Amino acid sequence: MRTTRAFRRGTALVAGLAATLALAACGQDDGDEKKAGATTLEVTDQFPITIEHAFGETVIEEEPQRVATWGWGATEAAIASGVYPVAVAEQLWTVGKGNLLPWVEEAYDAEGVDHPTLLPDDGTGSTVPYDEFIAAKPDLILAPYSGITEEQFDQLNDIAPTVAYPEAPWTTTWQDTIKIAASALGRSSHGQTILDDIDAYLADEAEKHPEFAGKTIAALYPGPNTISPYTELDPRLAVMTKLGFEIAPSVAALDTSDGGFYYELSWEEADKIDADVVITYFDDQTLADAFSKDQKALAVPAVKGGHNAQVVGREKISAVSPPTALSFQWSGGMPELIELLAAAVPQ
Repeated sequence: MRTTRAFRRGTALVAGLAATLALAACGQDDGDEKKAGATTLEVTDQFPITIEHAFGETVIEEEPQRVATWGWGATEAAIASGVYPVAVAEQLWTVGKGNLLPWVEEAYDAEGVDHPTLLPDDGTGSTVPYDEFIAAKPDLILAPYSGITEEQFDQLNDIAPTVAYPEAPWTTTWQDTIKIAASALGRSSHGQTILDDIDAYLADEAEKHPEFAGKTIAALYPGPNTISPYTELDPRLAVMTKLGFEIAPSVAALDTSDGGFYYELSWEEADKIDADVVITYFDDQTLADAFSKDQKALAVPAVKGGHNAQVVGREKISAVSPPTALSFQWSGGMPELIELLAAAVPQ
């Protein structure tokens, strides 16, 4: 098995979710300047730490100081479990060039931490900016929920020890993204606290909405020529089971992805998407309104019946597609989606 190693260059700046942030702030001077790379929470694990992934294993010898992230969710997982990355993947599709995701920006600003370097991305994650990674001088690269190829992993690993996804690209659960990031940073107990808090939040929401229990659900991304259902491997759909939903059997029955996180379905087969409720995603309200009147879309039984929870706007889509350690309780994320589901689910 291939092994990579990360060496200590100093300390890492840390923070977490609301309760953790409050604890971290105790005893600090509010006037202190905080630079990316400082720490405020204690490491809970003993180094060296070994993380296995699809391309082998990474051995992290000592606490990393300069962490870079790539893909989706790793930035939030690091922040929530105690570390502010010094460089993060640009989310061009969501917020445009030069901007941080709102829940990430809020986390940095709340702690008064310098914003990280944005690693340019073409919007798909398929092109890795190696020169920018080199310039950021990371001593650890976290990419547990990404689409990096083995060749890209090898090149990143030449820059700094890199942690990839455990099995297949873009299929890591939100739970594993948090666990992997927290463990790689030597803060597995903080990661478990985050997961426990999220589980408690989702369980509480499920209790508030008994109407979700046992209802079948599908998540769909409409295109001009095809409609794309997300598979049960995709976290944005899998998380719905935590609210009491069951993934519609039709999602698996129609699946042509061969282990992927989504597949394309012709509109002629849209009537086969048999689910009590569907979630659909749109860049803007105009597209959402047009979809509700489109004869192709009305072939989907749940759409025709008015059981369609529409997530509108790129920031809101990103907050739940899939949710991250920081976006679960962002006001425009899961809380709003749960309200949409409550309105859409058959009574």
